[in-house]
Amino acid sequence: MISNSKMKQAAELIFVPVPGIGHLVSTLEFAKRLIDRDDRLFIKILSMKFPFTSTADAYTRSLTASQPRIQIIDLPQVDPPPSLDLSVSTENYIYVFIEKNIPNVKKAVTDILSSNSGSSHVVGLVLDFFCLSMIDVGTELNLPSYLFLTANLGFLSLMLCLPTRHNQIGTEFSESDPEFLIPGILNPVPSGVLPSAVFNKHGGYTAYVKLAQRFRDTKGIMVNSFRELEPYAFDSFSDGQTPPVYTIGPVLDLKGPPDPALDEAQHDNIMKWLDDQPPLSVVFLCFGSMGSFDETQVKEMALGLESSGHRFLWSLRSRTPNALADDVLPEGFLDRIKGKGMICSGWAPQVEVLAHKAIGGFVSHCGWNSILESLWHGVPIVTWPIYAEQQLNAYRMVKELGLAVELRLDYRNGSNLVMADEIERAVRRVVDDHEVRKKVKEMGEMARKALMDGGSSFNSIGQLIEDMIGTS
Repeated sequence: MISNSKMKQAAELIFVPVPGIGHLVSTLEFAKRLIDRDDRLFIKILSMKFPFTSTADAYTRSLTASQPRIQIIDLPQVDPPPSLDLSVSTENYIYVFIEKNIPNVKKAVTDILSSNSGSSHVVGLVLDFFCLSMIDVGTELNLPSYLFLTANLGFLSLMLCLPTRHNQIGTEFSESDPEFLIPGILNPVPSGVLPSAVFNKHGGYTAYVKLAQRFRDTKGIMVNSFRELEPYAFDSFSDGQTPPVYTIGPVLDLKGPPDPALDEAQHDNIMKWLDDQPPLSVVFLCFGSMGSFDETQVKEMALGLESSGHRFLWSLRSRTPNALADDVLPEGFLDRIKGKGMICSGWAPQVEVLAHKAIGGFVSHCGWNSILESLWHGVPIVTWPIYAEQQLNAYRMVKELGLAVELRLDYRNGSNLVMADEIERAVRRVVDDHEVRKKVKEMGEMARKALMDGGSSFNSIGQLIEDMIGTS
């Protein structure tokens, strides 16, 4: 840490995150990492309120309560876009919601600037991907803007080339399009694994293009990844046209976000059951905060798990309202799997589970936080992407990086059923494939080294702080 003896003036950063739990986890952990690294830094977090993210709000407060150098500033609630917009394009809904918050953000930043004493100065805005239109607020107030990307370098590569493709073609992607060449991604990318938004004709594609057009207007791009994981992508950014890219990951909350719906008894039951299982014997199934399945798919999953013969822990979210596990599972299933399988309805303490010695594989939606958590703990993934950029993550983890077992790469909500025999084969393979397990374990060790003194991400964060506030 740089000590106060070197300090001429405290430096403030203003973070503007999206209030979704998947974005907040890494954003808040990164804020903590910055202040731990340099005691000149103070951080203010502008807290927007989604109408449906009370858990995210509670998480923000729990994580920053013991951090005197991180201050939360609540922004006034704005009228959300019509709920129908959420069903036709999540990305456009968020984009429109963020746009409605611009006046509140501008007022908050102006107030911070006018209230600052001579002992501190604001050195920049740190914006979430969805908040890049706030660059104009920074420009107007003479502040540089930095992007904090909760995704990875491959997704950054896609977004950097999206404006060029839009200028040439001017319309959404189609799943019948030929493979897409993306500088920074080693293999040509099948259109079927591109993010859902780029196919969306109801504002999703347009929102992505507008955001992508702002990437190069930032003063720097921080990415929750590390060079050793994505070396090909990292090397592609030294083209003279891209702002500095800082790999600052993996940024993880190793305690895991709390879930108010999980009672202590359920948590203890899960962990006690795992304690009783042999090492590397349990396959964990968990699909993120938005991952749920209809009854037909749930039954196929159950049959596949049972046929695999392997132990499993399944965090089950059904789309059937108020359904109990018994209502959606095959008849007699719960009796037949007693002792070998455990089902927890809704949520499991994912980070804690992945850290447990009994876990031998992870069937995942391939959200980037989940991928980093699994790598950190050396647990190989089975790919079952669902939404956002998860298909691209799954494709690269299997085809480029060799760090995952393929179940599906192009699955989305509404895709064809994933059949029981496919699930059975993938579960058996993730437990038995020692080559993938070895590679994942080695990458987990590289992740830890990247954060140590002298590691690639440690050095990158040091360079970022120097570029933001200097060393004087």
